[in-house]
Amino acid sequence: MGLNKFSKLVTYLANESIVKNEGNQRSTGEINREVYEWVEAVVFSLAAVVMLFTFIFRIVGIDGTSMLNTLQDKDRIVISILNYQPKRGDIVVLSTKAVDKPIIKRIIALSGQKVDINYTTHTVYVDGLAQNEPFIKDLTTFQGRDPVKMPVTVPKNNVFVMGDNRNDSLDSRSSEIGMIDTRYILGKAVFRIFPIKSVGTLK
Repeated sequence: MGLNKFSKLVTYLANESIVKNEGNQRSTGEINREVYEWVEAVVFSLAAVVMLFTFIFRIVGIDGTSMLNTLQDKDRIVISILNYQPKRGDIVVLSTKAVDKPIIKRIIALSGQKVDINYTTHTVYVDGLAQNEPFIKDLTTFQGRDPVKMPVTVPKNNVFVMGDNRNDSLDSRSSEIGMIDTRYILGKAVFRIFPIKSVGTLK
């Protein structure tokens, strides 16, 4: 092979090597870009979940039987905590000075409404209207510890709450709990996430 031909062959192989190397660099760059985008998406999703469960939702566990049959002991639920406005029938998590941990109850009446309970007929009245309560475990017979005198009008910025397990619930019927200031409502129970067989919205 002449020197001129050898020189041309070396130049050709060098050029081929450069092209192939550049191709490999482009492929690696694409992979790196895809990995970066994937990691970025995961980090963003995790941050969004953290923000969601810090400022909008919270997961809490049920301790006790006062909300049977709606909620069972050891259930885990999601509560909504952002700009909550109390409504009758809502299940809420709240704090009270009478108990050293949050409790969960159902709102029966709002500020300004009058509550009366006839323990003979087991009927709850709000503003004179008998309430239809398909969610309660048993008929209402328990009057509460140191019972609140009925009828009672709910003070401003307060709610009257009771557990669905009416005869095993410390709630607004008892003087030690009484009416709940709305500032102490921690959130509304919206969804059950455990046990798996009972996953779903709460009513």
